[in-house]
Amino acid sequence: MNISSVIVIPQPGRAEEVVAALGRRLEGVEVAAVSPEGKIIATIEADGDRETVEIYEAMSVPDRVLSSRDGLPPEGRRTRS
Repeated sequence: MNISSVIVIPQPGRAEEVVAALGRRLEGVEVAAVSPEGKIIATIEADGDRETVEIYEAMSVPDRVLSSRDGLPPEGRRTRS
């Protein structure tokens, strides 16, 4: 089981719409918080790496999301050697 965090940056004024779409469309996604600026912090629970990547890719709701990325600071990311 993989548990990941993600920060989703929706188009201005569309945070509520994106939050609703994430909960409706994606199993394993839970919205943890929405900042006053509209940034969405969510967690992803998936069975494996492939499923996690598929959920990340599906989080980009066309015309609503500017960006989505993992919630780790650069120094906390794992790198491959």
